[in-house]
Amino acid sequence: MADEVLLLLGADLGDPKATFARAEELLAQRCGSILARSRDHWTEPWGFAGEHLFLNRAILIATEFEPIALLQEVLAIERELGRVRHAGEGYASRSIDIDLLLWNDRVIALPELKVPHPRLHERAFALAPSADVVPHWRHPLLRATVLQLLDRMR
Repeated sequence: MADEVLLLLGADLGDPKATFARAEELLAQRCGSILARSRDHWTEPWGFAGEHLFLNRAILIATEFEPIALLQEVLAIERELGRVRHAGEGYASRSIDIDLLLWNDRVIALPELKVPHPRLHERAFALAPSADVVPHWRHPLLRATVLQLLDRMR
């Protein structure tokens, strides 16, 4: 049976809308069915001073993948779409970022993957698109809904 996983797409370089369209095609081809998507949210950079606004969009997929397999496929899609990661780089402008935010009500604590995303509750740019798609999903550690977490940010 497929799991539902909430992803967040983010970008501030190139043409984010075109990049997101291609990312969605690749996710649908290789990772699972897209069940829902948020509206687009334009936000200020978080964690660094950038020249451009970020586009953020939440995507809900149904996948048969196990967590590490999905992470590896998502990272491969990022690379195909021009994402370059530099060790120790920190927060910076990017052509695409795809984060795994929530995986149904699962808690995943592996060295390379933490779900729910460890900073989800601190990031309005992730919570607002998530609330468009799954407002009543509960954060499995904080026991608050996505909408409640967003409301706490305001």
